[in-house]
Amino acid sequence: MSNPAELNWFKSSYSGSQGDSCVEVALDWFKSSYSGSQNDACVEVATTPAAVHVRDSKDVTVPALVVSPSAWTEFLADTARG
Repeated sequence: MSNPAELNWFKSSYSGSQGDSCVEVALDWFKSSYSGSQNDACVEVATTPAAVHVRDSKDVTVPALVVSPSAWTEFLADTARG
């Protein structure tokens, strides 16, 4: 289980627009195995059943890239092939 401070909370699109009845969802980010070992240039990934979120750990305020699980799987397969 992740430390709640490391989770990225955001308002679900299923929440109301008034701000009083909101559902929040958390992404559990982890460092990609393809990142360097110096902790200075890391790619972080968070997965859900519907999407894969990818971000640069140097600036987590920049919106994450969001792709479908099938697109992510295809990307990884292409990367492995070189």
